[in-house]
Order: sequence, then C-alpha cells, then structure tokens
Amino acid sequence: MKCGSAVLGLESSCDETAAAVLGADGTILAEAVLSQEAEHSPYGGVVPEIAARAHLDYLPRLVAQVMERAGLGYADLAGVAATSGPGLIGGLIVGSTLGKGIALAHGLPFVAVNHLEAHALTATLPGIVAQDARGQPMPPVRFPYLLLLLSGGHCQCVAVEGVGRYRRLGTTLDDAVGEAFDKAAKLLGLPWPGGPALERLARQGDPARIPLPRPLLGRPGCDFSWSGLKTAVAHAVARCPGGVPSAQDRADIAAGFQAAVAAVLADRARHAIAMLPDATALVVAGGVAANGAVRGALAAAAEARGLPLVAPPVRLCTDNAVMVAWAGIERLRLGLTDALGHAPRPRWPLEELAA
Repeated sequence: MKCGSAVLGLESSCDETAAAVLGADGTILAEAVLSQEAEHSPYGGVVPEIAARAHLDYLPRLVAQVMERAGLGYADLAGVAATSGPGLIGGLIVGSTLGKGIALAHGLPFVAVNHLEAHALTATLPGIVAQDARGQPMPPVRFPYLLLLLSGGHCQCVAVEGVGRYRRLGTTLDDAVGEAFDKAAKLLGLPWPGGPALERLARQGDPARIPLPRPLLGRPGCDFSWSGLKTAVAHAVARCPGGVPSAQDRADIAAGFQAAVAAVLADRARHAIAMLPDATALVVAGGVAANGAVRGALAAAAEARGLPLVAPPVRLCTDNAVMVAWAGIERLRLGLTDALGHAPRPRWPLEELAA
C-alpha cells in the first residue's frame, strides 16, 4: 500500500448507497450515504430491483462528490474497495462493477470486500470508537475480540482473531434480529423501517405488563431464534379487544418485545464470552446495535465479565462506505487484492475469508 495515500470505498449491498474516502491511517477524508427509505417504504421492505436501479443512479454521483470533498484525484488513491457480498446481487453487481471500472481505468488495485468483515473491523478504525458504550475513554481494540453482528439480514456471534480470520460461534436458527424488529413493528402498525419506530414507541410502554418469551435464554451455546418471539407478538396483538390494540397496548407490547430481545442478546453474549476467554472486548455492530436498550443490556453483560462493550457511532452501525474503505485498507496492508474477474457473492460466509 502506498504510504500516505487513500482508499475509495463503495457500499451497495442492500438499500444504502454510500461512498467514502479514507486516508491510509483511517482518517475519514469524505463520506456520503444516501438512504433509499423513500423508495422502499411504500412496500414495507426492500425491493431488490428498485434498490439496484437506485444504486445505479446514485453511486457514480456519490463517488464524484466524495472525491471532490476529499480534494483528491484518482492518482492519489492506493486502491478501490467495493462491497462484493453478501447482499442483494443486483446492488452488489452495481457497486463492484463501478469499483472495478475505476480501478481498471486508473491502474489501481481492487479489493472485493466482504460486507460482514467490514462491520467486524469497524471497531479497529482509529479515532472512531474513542469511547466505550458507557462513554468512557478506551484504547484501540485489539485482536481477538467477540463480535455480535446484529442487522436486518444477519444475526451471529463471531470470534474475530485478525483480518481474514473469523470463527462463527453462533448464528440464528431462523430469522435475523433486525427482521424480527421490522416484523414486530409491522404487527403494531408502525412504519418501515421498524426498528427505530419500535424503540421510540417502547419508551412509552411497560415491558412487564404483557410478558413475551425469551427464546433460547439459558440454553448452552450462543445461537439465536426469533421466529417464536414474532409469533408471540402476533398473538399478543390478537388477544387485544377486537384484535385492535389500544395506544397503551401497542407501547407495552413494543416495550416487552424490546426487553425480550435485549435479555436474549445479553444471555447469548455471556455464553460467547465464556467460549472465548482471551477476548479483549465485546463488539456490537449492525443496525440493531443502534438500539439503546440493546446497548445497555450488552454493556452490563460485558462489564460483568470484565470486558468493555465497544459500539461504533450510530451512523456507522448501519451500512456505510467508511467501513468498506477501512476493510480495504486493512487488506491492502497485507498485500491482499482481488482480480477484476472476482464475482459478487450474494452469500459469502466470514469463515470462507482468508488473509
């Protein structure tokens, strides 16, 4: 990797279109994220074809914007990194093809970034996680550490032993936790995306009034299951008079759902910590990591085991190109690049990566 040079990162795996330029030391020189919420909200979820067309429309303009804001030309770059999986194949093709085109046109190395690795390595980005989840100053995170990756498409616990070195300790047996948030929110009549709306509603509710199950709580290992909890929310709604919950019913069900999720995640985290006794930290990433109740429960679980909880700023919990550029930098430092013929992969387990 050229000393003092920068890396361009592109993200297009789902419904956020993003580009960023980072210096070799991780300094964010420019970043931009364009949400597609308006395009997908009428359908209550992400429509893959609409997402791909939006990436095709937005991404070239975002690249031009971040390069201009960074004050750099393509000759100043050490490489181009683009999310190449896992994700929606149409969006992955758009982003990776644009990244390869820029790399080919300017004679730059190309890095096909695994979206999950990008989330996993965010905690090592210098200057980003300057505080733990309780606001206390903390040194940079060192390998190995535990990662809870919690999003609309992923729910897994991973031992992060180094760049390209991952061991999955547990995963969901059915749905992702972010999907469970969205489905519970829909049952409560909340708009999409459901996670932030449900968290706001839960603040007005009593989590103890309508008890909900805590799937796999106390079971060995750190796997997850959320389908039963979603069903329990549907039953709680149906038990309301006329099957129509009052405003207070809705708030109480939201609060009970959120409390159940937080309790299960804390329990699974405690089991994971026992499975990796030399972990230096518990790291939480992905969109659900932005939830305050989840952060609080995980912070308490980590503190009880003598570990800090490390969570990226909320803006870097959801999909973004800063994490993609940083993953590219980390791989370029190790001399790891990818051929322009590298095919995007809608499924790409972390365990299949190598450094």
